[in-house]
Amino acid sequence: MDATTSQSARSVVHEGDSRTARRAGLASFIGTTIEWCDFYIYSTASALVLGKLFFPATSSGTGMLASFGTLWLGFLARPIGGIVFGHLGDRIGRKKTLVTTLLMMGVATTLIGLLPTYGSVGMLAPVLLIVLRMVQGVAVGGEWGGAVLIASEHAPKGRGLSFGAFAQQGSPAGSILATLSFALLTQLPDASFDAWGWRLPFVFSALLVIVGLVIRLRVAESPEFTRLRTKREVARVPLGEVLRRHPGTLVLGVLASSIGIAATYFITTFILSWATGDLGFDRSTMLNVLLVYSVVQFLAQPLGVILAERFGTARTVGTLLTLNFLLVPVMYALVATENAVAAGFGISLLGVTGAMNYAILAGLLAQAFPARVRYTGISLSYQLCSALIGGTAPLVGEWLFTSSGGSIVPVAVYQMALVVVSLVCSLVVLARSARTAEA
Repeated sequence: MDATTSQSARSVVHEGDSRTARRAGLASFIGTTIEWCDFYIYSTASALVLGKLFFPATSSGTGMLASFGTLWLGFLARPIGGIVFGHLGDRIGRKKTLVTTLLMMGVATTLIGLLPTYGSVGMLAPVLLIVLRMVQGVAVGGEWGGAVLIASEHAPKGRGLSFGAFAQQGSPAGSILATLSFALLTQLPDASFDAWGWRLPFVFSALLVIVGLVIRLRVAESPEFTRLRTKREVARVPLGEVLRRHPGTLVLGVLASSIGIAATYFITTFILSWATGDLGFDRSTMLNVLLVYSVVQFLAQPLGVILAERFGTARTVGTLLTLNFLLVPVMYALVATENAVAAGFGISLLGVTGAMNYAILAGLLAQAFPARVRYTGISLSYQLCSALIGGTAPLVGEWLFTSSGGSIVPVAVYQMALVVVSLVCSLVVLARSARTAEA
């Protein structure tokens, strides 16, 4: 074979690998968009309508706490999904696991949209709601880690951080779809929205899942997992290996994820409830504010990876989270003005720094664990944080707000504390990963 032919052959292989990597990135983005859309649909509905439809026997404030409690149960189930599907992803492959999680999420979300309310079947209604919310939690708990890996493990050499960000883009995209759907439906009369309008986003989830499955089934298995399977290096009990050999990395991963996960639920759930319930914002107006925030997040988020690749990950994370810390009280102060433009500006300003850091988080966690237990390691880190810190953010925020007599200061202080925890632990994870790579 002459030099020209050899170069041409290498070019064809490289182009084929690049095409496969782009397809994996696109499938990761679309799949996580659908999963997060379904998860955020519930978050928005819990702030707007689920409390009075499924827990009407309680007072207004207690009903909201009950609604946020069911929201948290979905987060409580996410580590279960991380363990179960992390094990399967590290044992039988990323692709098969991701198909299963997408189906689970679609079925559970659609059924929530068909549930009878408390007024029709009494206590059976909240029980069924809780069960389906937990199925949602198990599904998304297994989805995120696999979506990150199917993209980052297909990535060209040195591009794992940026390809892992494909999965992260699904969060703001899902938030846009969820918020937009409710923003449109709140144009209905209140009686119609409460009777049937809130159900439509849940039911239409079935169509999105079909689209996601068609795309996901066309993606090849992760090359790193294929290599592990060929060499018979697949971990027998991934969870046991993570707990035995990487406990410190797991704890750091949980804490490093704190504000990246919690910030979304402070904004899209707690602030939505606070603004519409205590500050007098119209539901439609506040949903439009959150829609603008989601679009800003979607557009700004990829810049985080670009900055990290140019200036270094540690320096970028440090700068972004320092700015985020300073902007938390600014956001709450602007929302408290009860002016929609000021509120939108404050939320979006904070959201830019948080979104750019969130884009980096997936690659940061993926680099921390070896390939043989990576699905389990990053899933458990992210989902334990979701259950313990992210999912409790609206619940803790509501409790702090109520117990302080309606002061927003304790909520802001709590959010700022989570930023500090994330900053310190992210920098430690990056330093440990750098030492491992050098060794």
